[in-house]
Amino acid sequence: MQVQKMNLLNALSLILLGVWGYLETKAGTALIPAGFGVTLLFCHSGLKNQNKIVAHISVLLTLLILLALVGMRLPKSIESGGMGLVRVIIMISTSIIAMASFVKSFIDARKK
Repeated sequence: MQVQKMNLLNALSLILLGVWGYLETKAGTALIPAGFGVTLLFCHSGLKNQNKIVAHISVLLTLLILLALVGMRLPKSIESGGMGLVRVIIMISTSIIAMASFVKSFIDARKK
């Protein structure tokens, strides 16, 4: 799948699930993934135009949110369970898929 499509999927999942988490918990920290998602959404057109700087920024943001979700949010969500855990697992999954897509794209570009 194309990098820009995976980035768009990841951005939308971070936005939607982050806002859903905020509406459910009223905790401002639930909007952190949504903020990353909005930033990744702004990178979409740069990825479409194959802008290398935008691609590297997108990879960095995706890696940061992935590390934050796995390292800080996942353990807390496992303890509490419920829909919060499902939301975190979905956000982690889309971030991993987007990251794999970026890595594959960089490898392919390097081969050319």
